[in-house]
Amino acid sequence: MEFGQPYYLLLILILPLLVLWYFKRGQNQEATIRFSNLDLIPESVIRNGKMKNMFFIIGRLFIMLLIIFALARPRLSDTIRESKTEIVDILLVIDQSSSMLAQDFKPNRLEAAKEVGKKFIKDREGDRLGLIVFAGEPYIQCPLTRDINVLLEFTDKIEIIDREHDGTAIGMAIANSINRLRESDTKSKTIILLSDGSNNQGELDPITAAGLAAKFDIKIYTVAAGTHGLAPYPVTDAWGRQVIQKVQVDVDEESLKEIANITGGQFFRATDNKSLLKIYEEIDALERTEIEVKEYQNYTELYSWFTIPAAFASIFFLFFSRGIFNKLF
Repeated sequence: MEFGQPYYLLLILILPLLVLWYFKRGQNQEATIRFSNLDLIPESVIRNGKMKNMFFIIGRLFIMLLIIFALARPRLSDTIRESKTEIVDILLVIDQSSSMLAQDFKPNRLEAAKEVGKKFIKDREGDRLGLIVFAGEPYIQCPLTRDINVLLEFTDKIEIIDREHDGTAIGMAIANSINRLRESDTKSKTIILLSDGSNNQGELDPITAAGLAAKFDIKIYTVAAGTHGLAPYPVTDAWGRQVIQKVQVDVDEESLKEIANITGGQFFRATDNKSLLKIYEEIDALERTEIEVKEYQNYTELYSWFTIPAAFASIFFLFFSRGIFNKLF
């Protein structure tokens, strides 16, 4: 509860002053009958008289308190909020070729990409997200959905592709993503493409695919994963043992930069888990839509809860004072 005109509550401070004035001077101005000796009057009569007088004093103070509260306009406030935000459609496109086994990320590039991707998904509650994986060919891992739990489950299931379908088809991965987003009616459509190689498979080159994405107002953020130079990579030696060898990192940065530039996105280079996490956090911040919030205050006035009891109390005390006690109120 709140008060529309709370300054009227200051009148409450006058009530103790009125009580003090009454006992100091006010009661002496009432019509009285003086007796030379109070011993002639029974103690019970004196006590009853004082109680009746105190009853009327408290009654008057109670009525005045009700009127003061009514003047202060007590009311209940109900805040109604209307929020409006634009949904963003985002496709996470993740490379699952064998080169993602490189261990310059811990435990390897693919697992690092999955962990960061899951955190990104959790932070985008309310948006529609989907998953596409690619190697020699692109595959839909999870269509656009708002179900975070389903997305997380499918992200966990991403694995390195078998040797038969290995490769890096970036252009076809973008084309598949466009096909999933082109009929979306959202204002913001985004692809986050993570790859650690250069396009070597598929019928469509990445630059042409980026041009198609731009025509459908689809923005592409590209992430090149891998250290500069050599990276540790697990291989099987002649005796069937798995050993770690240094291999050359071959990321086509120029193509990824051009893809991002054509579509109005940005290019990022991740060299370890920390930098990859920071990149996704930056993209998360860039792809936030503005939220429009309107607030309405709905008031329920409560002054009648005080004025009506005050009116009935006044009638009650008037009836008792004049009708029963023959006393002016």
